[in-house]
Amino acid sequence: MNEIKSRIFELRKIINNHNHNYYDLDKNLISDFEYDKLLNELVKLESKHPEFYDENSPSNRVGGGLSDKFNSESHVFQMYSLDNTYSSEELESWYTRVVKILNTDNFEFCCELKYDGASVNLMYEDGKLLRALTRGDGTQGDNITNNIKTIRSVPIKLNNNIINKFEIRGEIIIRNDSFKKLNRKREKLGEPLFKNPRNTASGSIKLLDSDEVARRPLECFLYSIVSDEVKIKNHSELLSVARKMGFDVPKYERVVDGLNGVRDYIDFWDKNRSSLPFEIDGIVIKINNIDFQKKLGFTSKFPRWAIAYKYKAENLATKLNSISFNVGRTGAITPVANLKPVLISGSTVKRASLHSFDQMMKLRLRVNDRVYVEKGGEIIPKITGIDYNNRGFENDEIKFPTNCPECGTKLEKLDSEANFYCANTKGCRPQVIGRIQHFVSRKAMNIEGLGDETIKLLYNKGYLRNISDIYNLDYNSISLIEGHADKSVDNLKMGIEDSKSKPFQKVLYGLGIRYVGESASKKILKKIKSIDELMLMDLESLSEIDEIGEKTAYSITEFFKDEENRNLIDKLKLAGLVFINNNKDNTSSSLSNLTFVISGVFDIHSRDEIKDLIEINGGKISSSVSSNTNYLVAGNNLGPAKYAKANDLGVPIINEMSLIDLIS
Repeated sequence: MNEIKSRIFELRKIINNHNHNYYDLDKNLISDFEYDKLLNELVKLESKHPEFYDENSPSNRVGGGLSDKFNSESHVFQMYSLDNTYSSEELESWYTRVVKILNTDNFEFCCELKYDGASVNLMYEDGKLLRALTRGDGTQGDNITNNIKTIRSVPIKLNNNIINKFEIRGEIIIRNDSFKKLNRKREKLGEPLFKNPRNTASGSIKLLDSDEVARRPLECFLYSIVSDEVKIKNHSELLSVARKMGFDVPKYERVVDGLNGVRDYIDFWDKNRSSLPFEIDGIVIKINNIDFQKKLGFTSKFPRWAIAYKYKAENLATKLNSISFNVGRTGAITPVANLKPVLISGSTVKRASLHSFDQMMKLRLRVNDRVYVEKGGEIIPKITGIDYNNRGFENDEIKFPTNCPECGTKLEKLDSEANFYCANTKGCRPQVIGRIQHFVSRKAMNIEGLGDETIKLLYNKGYLRNISDIYNLDYNSISLIEGHADKSVDNLKMGIEDSKSKPFQKVLYGLGIRYVGESASKKILKKIKSIDELMLMDLESLSEIDEIGEKTAYSITEFFKDEENRNLIDKLKLAGLVFINNNKDNTSSSLSNLTFVISGVFDIHSRDEIKDLIEINGGKISSSVSSNTNYLVAGNNLGPAKYAKANDLGVPIINEMSLIDLIS
């Protein structure tokens, strides 16, 4: 049982890390196929072992997270992800489930291309664009309206106002030829080249300068309308309506009968997708009849009436030139292969991830080996094998370093770990910078004005050497640095001052103690009153906390044994940070065994604060209303679907003041 628990926690950590890279950093270090394998393994283990349920598990998440660059707002209708399949057998299993629920096989499919871009949700009323949100976490998204208005294919005012108020979903993309022109222009200017169209599109819509967004060749392909006013019977008709209103809906869809028609569509585009002027990563199959869609409904993450068939990544061979060894925030050493450039899936690949020491040792790579590389839109693809008929010399086998490539410290490896680590946590440059970046991140202290590049600049100039230096910055000296005018320095100062009032849980998570993630820090705070109490806890008492296994408990005790870490805590206390669980005296078990769904925007508390109030008083959070929901906590702009579902099921709907009364 301990092995299963450890594997679940390990999978959550791995998947959360990939989610952060993909959604927050616009990096994809793993193929979609491998990612889905990890996620499916987690879902199966969690369903077999509900005793390890965690509402914060990535299996319960839709899409990515929210950015600290933009204001977040609620979607009127929740945005869902699509369930994925990679084989005809999996597609047939989905079809069988649909037939069983509908009790008929008399229905059509609408097949569409799955555009490889960045999701967006546009709201229109009276023929005018009101706002544009990213998908975010499915219930809330970042408001990027000003950026979206720069995209010429997005109508600000509709040609034909067929539906009065609606949301329309789509993907922001860059066509292949436009992407190549953009990179040729950047090359002439001596600017770094963009990696691929998908990541460039995703990064572009998150830029703070709308003028710069306007210079990017972005387009918006739309594929779905959601509205209480829609009376149309079929999804394919809805696409025609969207075109009549002036939206860019590419005419590649096909309505087919039966699975054979679906398979023909999949096979056609598998052979012909390279001829498309933009990138796709699969096919979307939807039940065409909208009444049938409503009957099938949704899981917590996916519509039951749609599924994505994903094409497996292209796999080509090229020569291995060398391997670089990168140092991460935790000191983990990650090998990255440097390759003879090869064109895969429309972009040139020069580097490929090996992920860990163990994987590198399995391959026993040599300089000049001919290796197979797989890429499915990733920035850093991966090596999947070796052409054993074309190997380098045996004496040229690449050895894993014994010392840190950054600081020279001897590397260490635990038997339970896949990687070697540099133990020089205080003096190794990428580790120090990484910890500061983690501390100021959105889920931790959320300090505006301290972006990754600013942190690197301040480190290089000697202003930042550890977390506590953030609260002793010389603002006068920083204002003399090029690009740091008085306004940006004032914003930085304000962001740092604001962080001093962040709750203890954010500070604890921000310290970056190994294995203490967002969920673990919340569990710990349910058992302690202050940082001083945590510093005195031994392995046994820490291991008794829910979700804190021996490995995490050991990491916590080792962190606080270190004199420099204890001095760091003292300095942060002097700076005024919160190290006392202020909510502890106000917590109770009053919400134990109660499940809540949160929807809307609140007047007094943020959504995160509402969530924390529920959790620290024993309640659980769910993303969707069901018969197991005890209360729907409603704010402004309450999602109508959740409201209707709560009414149908008789779930009580309360506001934030009623929630506080309930806790009291």
